Amino acid sequence: MEKAIRKYAPIFVIPTFAAFIIGFIIPFIEGLYLSFCKFTTVKNAKFNGLANYIHAFKDTQFVHAFGFTASFAVVSILLINLGGLGLALLLTRKIKGTNVFRTIFFMPNLIGGIVLGYIWQILINCLLSIIGQPLLALNSTAGYWGLIVLMCWQQIGYMMIIYIAGLQNVPDDLLEAAAIDGASKATTFFRVKLPMIMPSITICIFLTLTNSFKLFDQNLALTSGQPKHMTEMMALNIYNTFYARSGAQWKGYGQAKAVLFCILVIVISLVQLRATRSREVQA
Repeated sequence: MEKAIRKYAPIFVIPTFAAFIIGFIIPFIEGLYLSFCKFTTVKNAKFNGLANYIHAFKDTQFVHAFGFTASFAVVSILLINLGGLGLALLLTRKIKGTNVFRTIFFMPNLIGGIVLGYIWQILINCLLSIIGQPLLALNSTAGYWGLIVLMCWQQIGYMMIIYIAGLQNVPDDLLEAAAIDGASKATTFFRVKLPMIMPSITICIFLTLTNSFKLFDQNLALTSGQPKHMTEMMALNIYNTFYARSGAQWKGYGQAKAVLFCILVIVISLVQLRATRSREVQA
């Protein structure tokens, strides 16, 4: 039976592998080539060397978008993971209505980013008008924290579920041994639970990191980069470069930015995975 499975297993892998090649590898290679070209369509691409990348590095809006995105990512990663872990700790204490609370906290993750963006745009603008502050279109600080609040509201419940799964997998024997040794709740958490849920922490940080850097639809709906591109994140900057301007050079600039963006996210994600997985080994 095992020999038959090994023999015919590749047949079942072929459809998925073919879809991956057609849907990701080929477009990526073609996009990489187009990043060195001036073009309006794929068929009229003209090679122009590193000009697109030089322009991307000189683009002050793109550089600002990177700084804004990095700042947003750091704050959102911390708040989402602390919030998700905190809720997970509360909802694994066998209190009444646990399942109801889990459902309530998870539900925002089911709402589309565009819808969430417009909902929070209305709420935040109403609040700003009440306290006499400029609306989002003229208030970069409110736009920044509005994106943070939106991201936290959407993602904390999802990370909570992953942390709950990790906490439930902590062996009872370890917790009982810690209690017998007289360990406090804080000591038990930091010395027993936290090392045991490092796989969950790895997953959650990876997801929040990539989601923060790739954020687009919420940014488009909530602030659209206003005022004056001050709240424009990298994905939205690439979109505006590629689609909001006409001319063959802008397509090339946008494509070069997209390649740089892809490489950046991959590198940061790999570094994060290596760093957190090393903690799993130590645990």
